[in-house]
Amino acid sequence: MSEAAATNPPAASGESAEAKEARIAKRTLWLRRLALVVLVLGLLWALWYILVGRNHTSTDDAYVAAETAQVTPLSAGTVLAVHVSDTQEVKAGQLLVELDPATARIGLASAEADLAAARRRFRQAVANSGALAAQVGASGQGIVQAEAALATARADAAKARTDLSRRESVVAAGGVSGEELTAARTADAAAQAAVRRAEAALAQARAGQVSAQGQSAAAAALVSGNSEDNDPAVLAAKARLEAARIELGHMVLRAPIDGVVTRRQVQVGQQVAQGAPIMSIVPVRQVYIEANFKERQLRRVRIGMPAEVVADIYGSGVTYHGKVVGIGGGTGSSQALIPAQNASGNWIKIVQRLPVRIALDPKELAEHPLRVGLSTEATIDLSGN
Repeated sequence: MSEAAATNPPAASGESAEAKEARIAKRTLWLRRLALVVLVLGLLWALWYILVGRNHTSTDDAYVAAETAQVTPLSAGTVLAVHVSDTQEVKAGQLLVELDPATARIGLASAEADLAAARRRFRQAVANSGALAAQVGASGQGIVQAEAALATARADAAKARTDLSRRESVVAAGGVSGEELTAARTADAAAQAAVRRAEAALAQARAGQVSAQGQSAAAAALVSGNSEDNDPAVLAAKARLEAARIELGHMVLRAPIDGVVTRRQVQVGQQVAQGAPIMSIVPVRQVYIEANFKERQLRRVRIGMPAEVVADIYGSGVTYHGKVVGIGGGTGSSQALIPAQNASGNWIKIVQRLPVRIALDPKELAEHPLRVGLSTEATIDLSGN
């Protein structure tokens, strides 16, 4: 018994050592396998990075954006009808809103009346020009008549003066009576007065001719080189008429682009102000991706590089293809309403992001439409251009 007891512990101890060695060997085998797996994974990762990873840069800070069209009335008015609602798809030129056209129609009628009046005034100016030209010719004839009348008056005055002189020469000899001498003197005075009247009439006729010539020149200047269609007053009236027609056209609001109506803020009977936005139209078939990359990611990014985009709404099963079409001119913080002020003692460097615009394939967008604001993940292929 004592010998068995003495020999049993070594046997048990030997079995324990073998088991321990087996466990160590097994663990070593697994550690070697793990190291081998890690080494293989490391080599695969290094190979992937060399062949693929270093030529791609990606970010999940990317969102769907679009050049949204704001619908704003160009003239104030009262809303008569609204033909669309939110989320409705519209085509370019489709009727959206109608405003009350009563005031605009009155303005159009007034402009049409102003144009007719301007045409009439031009025709009157042409007629006046002709009439004044005729008056110039008539004034010339009046001058001729006044000159003839003056010559006659002067001849009569000379005769009266001769008769008076003859009688005055024989009055001392009693050849004429006092009454006859008085009559001769009266006739001479009347003849002299007639000469002065004829001279005044001639001066008046000449002044009338000068006035008629001035008026004729002024009237001719108004119509010279012009026709009824290119007269300045007529052109101004035409411009006012066109403005009135445009104003009437503003009473109907149509969709400027194809897209989906969003943020409709107009109701029937509402008084809308000029320039106040009443709805937006999002061109869902022309959306783009605005991806915000870290500044260090943009070292090799160039316009024209291909890109792939995965949207959260569809998952990794749908991949959009596109290309870089633009890089922002400033970071988001620099373009903020209140830019960051780093001139302080507690400044901490923060990695900045720059927006990159990625245009997508229109065919892929048509198959899987996107909406503005959706989250996406964008990857740029740095090896392509």
